[in-house]
Amino acid sequence: MTEKQKRYEALVHIYHSELFRFAYWLCRDQSVAEDLVQETFLRAWRALDSLQDQHAVKPWLLTILRRENARRFERKQFDYADVENETLVDERSTTLDAEMEQTVIQRQIGKLADEYREPLLLQVVMGCSGDEIAEILDLNKNTVMTRLFRARNQLKEALSSDDDQLRGASK
Repeated sequence: MTEKQKRYEALVHIYHSELFRFAYWLCRDQSVAEDLVQETFLRAWRALDSLQDQHAVKPWLLTILRRENARRFERKQFDYADVENETLVDERSTTLDAEMEQTVIQRQIGKLADEYREPLLLQVVMGCSGDEIAEILDLNKNTVMTRLFRARNQLKEALSSDDDQLRGASK
C-alpha cells in the first residue's frame, strides 16, 4: 500500500461520519448525502498530493463537500413538491419528547437563511472554530461571528415562538 493510499484511508476513516452528517444537514436526503460524501472523497483522492497543511484537512474536505453540493444544483433541475423531509434521529434519544424536540430544532434550523444556517451547522454539527468556518465559507471571521450570533438569536426566537404556540394550544 502506498503512502498516499494510507493517508487517504486515514482521512476516510476519520472524517466519513462527520462529512455525512454535514451533507445530510445540507440536503436532507440520505442517498444524496452519501453521493456527496463519495464525490467529496473522490475529489480529495485526486487532489491529495496538493494538500500541504495536514491541520487544514477538515476545512479542505468541508469546502470540497460544499462545492459538490453547489454543483448538484447546477447540474439538475428539481421537481419541487410539498413533501415533508426525513429527519435525522439521534440514536441516543430514548424518549419521544426528546425526539420531538430534536425534530422541532432541526426544522427551525432548516428554516434559517443559508447565510445563517451554514455557519451554525459548521459550528454545531462539525465542531468547526470561527477561523475554520471563515476559511471554509471564504468570509471574514467577524462576519462569521456575527452570522452565528444572529443564527442563534433567530433560532431562539423561533423556538420560543413554538413554545408559546404549544402552550396556547394546550389551554
